[in-house]
Order: sequence, then C-alpha cells, then structure tokens
Amino acid sequence: MFSKLDQVEKRFEQLQQELQNPEITQDQGKFRQRMKELADLEPLVLAYREYRRVQSELQASQALLESEKDLEIRQMAKEDIRSLELQGVELESQLKLLLLPKDPADEKNIILEIRSGAGGDEASLFADELFRAYIHYASGKGWRVEVISYSPGNAGGCREVVASISGDKVYSRLKYESGVHRVQRVPKTETQGRIHTSTVTVAVLPEAESVDIKVDPNDLRIDVYRSSGSGGQSVNTTDSAVRVTHLPTGLIVTCQEGKSQHKNKETALKVLYSRLMAIEEEKAQKEASSHRLAQIGTGDRSERIRTYNFPQTRITDHRIGLTIHQLGEVMSGDFDGLIEPIAAHYQAEALKQQNQA
Repeated sequence: MFSKLDQVEKRFEQLQQELQNPEITQDQGKFRQRMKELADLEPLVLAYREYRRVQSELQASQALLESEKDLEIRQMAKEDIRSLELQGVELESQLKLLLLPKDPADEKNIILEIRSGAGGDEASLFADELFRAYIHYASGKGWRVEVISYSPGNAGGCREVVASISGDKVYSRLKYESGVHRVQRVPKTETQGRIHTSTVTVAVLPEAESVDIKVDPNDLRIDVYRSSGSGGQSVNTTDSAVRVTHLPTGLIVTCQEGKSQHKNKETALKVLYSRLMAIEEEKAQKEASSHRLAQIGTGDRSERIRTYNFPQTRITDHRIGLTIHQLGEVMSGDFDGLIEPIAAHYQAEALKQQNQA
C-alpha cells in the first residue's frame, strides 16, 4: 500500500510542476485535465502526509519514553503515544478507503426515472412527492434539474417522470437510490383511517453520450409530433415533440418538454444512450463473478430498498437495516442522512473484499 502511496504523491508533485509550465497553462484542455487529476489526488496525498507526520511523532515519543528518566515526562510520552497510535489507525483506514478503485461513472450526471408501481393513485401521488424531494436535494447541492418527460396521474401526481440532473459528482451521491421505494400511509380519501401500501420504482442512470455506446443510426426510428398538455405558447403549436425508438431492443424514449425539436431529439437520444448503457452494464454484472458482484453492490431496480412509513415518521433502508425518524426532513430534500450511511456500508464491503483478495 505504501509503495503505491509513494507513487501517487510523486504524481501529485509532478502535476504541480506541470501546472507551472506555460505550455500547459495556455492549453485550456490540458490545464483542466491536469487540475482535475490534481484535485482527485489531493485528499489521498494530504491524508498520506498526515499519516507520515503522525508516524514520525510516534517514533519520537517512543524514543523519548525509552530514554527519559523523569516520571512526569514519561507519563506525557505515554499519553502522546496512545493518542498518536489511535490517529495512525484512523488515518490508515482512511487511506485504504481512498485507495479503493473509483467507480468511473461517479463523476457523471444522471438520468433519473421515477414510475408509479402498485397502489394506484396513491403510488402516482408519492412518485411526484419523491421527485420533488430529489429536486429539493439537488437544489441544495447546486445541481441543475431538467424535466425530460412528465406523465400526470389520473388523480394528481405522476405515473412517470424522467429528468436529467447535472452537477458535481451527481451519480456518486444518487446511485444507491435505484430500486423499489415503498410508502405506507393513510390516503386522503380513506375514511376509516386504514394504512395503504404502494410502491414506486426509481432508476438512476449515469448519463451516457454516443461515444460511450455504439448505436447504428439505422437502428433508430425518429418520429416528430405536436406536444400535448400545457406548455406555453409555442410548445403546443409546433411539431417539437420527439419519439425515438431503438428497433433492436424496442426501447422508446419521448421528449416534449422543450420548445425546440432539435433540443428534444438531443435529449431523447441522451436518455436512450443511458438506458442502453444500463442494459449493457446489467449484462456485464450477471456475467461477472460473485466477488465482482459484491464489489459492485446491488443496483437491481426490482429490489425493494426502502420503506417510508408516514404514521410513524419512519424511513427504513432494508439493504443495511438503517431506520431513521426524519421522514419530514427527507421528503423536504435532506437525503444525506440516508445516503452517507449507505455509501459508507458499500465502501466497507468493497474494502472487505479487497482485503480478502
């Protein structure tokens, strides 16, 4: 591990020198690439340097304990040693986590898809509420949300909503949200106070471009039509809506939220590429060994991952057995209390697999 850390530190220092080179600073592409690599390496390098500092002080305290005769100084040295040993253990654990292979998709923007499942109108209402919660969360992170398609429910809410979320490391924060979300509450129309259970499905797809997955243009059928529903002056009066069909798989993506046919086509293709890439990823996971699957963690959209119990203001994440009683805060967009323990759990599992390898 430490030889690898030495190499990382050497690369970090090399990047610092390169960024002082006028040839690099004048090339914006190279400059941004070097800056990003430097920023990615910095937490690891700083933690490694702190670890070395702690080890150096620990050795000095141990040497003082061995050579010093004064009882008071010896006692101070012993206390320093205990404190430094604890710091060393914590920093070593931190270094191991920072050295874990990073998911290459973590830096990507996402396509978020939420669909009502079992439960009729109540499922549609919760699908819309959950989407609003994610919008609030994204807003707090400074991310940008763009609705791609929205299908209203019969009694409010939505049957399906597809949106893109762009910003800093969006996928790394939301990738564990994929799955079945179950809600338990008393519907407004329920006169006898009975709790109703319904479900919605959430899919979080890393945004893909045409360079990420090869699609034969001959495999695509693109139809344009007039947008329906509310949408302002020009959305409903021009053939701006776009439907893209991928003939080999039968996947269909529609986009009618924008006023521009070109923009709607571009957005629909982006969603299609992301869905196709997700299919390829799923195939790869099924073909992978159990060891690799354990490292990847679950991403099965058919798995029930979470229950929102409104009468008890309780949320339970079934993957890690986590229960919190901050349902109101979460539905207002504060997902960090759920996301961070889940991310830490999967990091620990990946670390366990790495140690066993």
